[in-house]
Amino acid sequence: MAEVIVIGAGVIGLSTALMAQARGLSVTVVDREGPAAGASAGNAGAFAFTDILPLASPGILRKAPKWLLDPLGPLSIPPAYALQIAPWLVRFWRACSPRAVAASTTAQTRLMDLSRAELEPFLAATGTLGMLRKDGNLQVYESEAEFRASLPGWQAREAHGIEFRHMTAADMAALQPGLSPRFIKGTFTPGWFSIADPKDYVLALADRFRAQGGTILTAEVTRLEPHESGVYIRTNGKSLSADKVVIAAGAFSHRIAASLGERIPLETERGYNTTLPPGAFDLRCQMTFGGHGFVISRLSSGIRVGGAVELGGLSLPPNYKRSEAMLRKAKAFLPDLKTGGGTQWMGFRPSLPDSLPAIGRSKASPRVIHAFGHGHLGLTQSAGTARLVADLLTDQTPPVDLTPFSPQRF
Repeated sequence: MAEVIVIGAGVIGLSTALMAQARGLSVTVVDREGPAAGASAGNAGAFAFTDILPLASPGILRKAPKWLLDPLGPLSIPPAYALQIAPWLVRFWRACSPRAVAASTTAQTRLMDLSRAELEPFLAATGTLGMLRKDGNLQVYESEAEFRASLPGWQAREAHGIEFRHMTAADMAALQPGLSPRFIKGTFTPGWFSIADPKDYVLALADRFRAQGGTILTAEVTRLEPHESGVYIRTNGKSLSADKVVIAAGAFSHRIAASLGERIPLETERGYNTTLPPGAFDLRCQMTFGGHGFVISRLSSGIRVGGAVELGGLSLPPNYKRSEAMLRKAKAFLPDLKTGGGTQWMGFRPSLPDSLPAIGRSKASPRVIHAFGHGHLGLTQSAGTARLVADLLTDQTPPVDLTPFSPQRF
């Protein structure tokens, strides 16, 4: 019997496994494909600590009807999936009330603060600190109306102590040469960090975990069966057992939780991107084109153009026309961008209706801990989530109230 089994070898699972090791626990990781095979491989590489506002908000409700009319726009729902996702959308709509948004923002801020405080010590302990970049993020606006519409969000960030500065077109040109003059204003957030390459980072965590005595198994977990002295883990191969289990399997986590009788409304934000070769553009910081729902990141592996939200589940085939649409826009916004030689990707972001992850013990057994549902903030919140789960594994009091993140809140 293993002491702890972590299900999931993405950034959440491996960060948790390493922090549990640091507490003296013997840990095994089980993943259906292996390290960095899912959303942890192809994300934008950002530690978006300033991104405290939930996706579920009155603002998104105002934008959604226009966006949904464009099948290649920032938010889409494939017709083949519309009926299946309807119950999740009802919960999402309820989470858009001002009271719910205020509560989610407060909880998200506390998790962000913890994640930022834990990040650099964690990177130093795992030998990955040299991969951290502190270039900031520039969000750009095409009109005064778009800029004014963003101000309540910046006021909310200011109230939570987040540093930023608004910029004129001249300010932006000095910070990031080559930006189209169609963007008349911007906002720069220096506290937005990034990693050199998210896949390389997670693979480095896997290497460190193994070097410290950890084992990573490739198997698909089909069900969990808690009992008085541990948990049986049924897989598509051999069965395993452990004293305690952490579910950190990203977009597939709800299937495992369902074997415990838990119905957690996890859905999939399918994200698309294209990674262009290094040198495709002289990018000085990450850029966010909020009105179009995508970002451009500078990674060691190249220039990554991607984002948007397609609520399409786990089974439908990818629609890479979405990647192509974002790349065409990126070329219009950065005219010197070289768009040839890119690699397309689609990944599953695990998303809960109120934009908060599920972090806490299972109702079926205190030996099972949930750690999933971070949406597009998995990398950002990985160190903070790992700290919280390590505290639960060792029966310590977590530094933040976990009530807003309870898996039983729905």
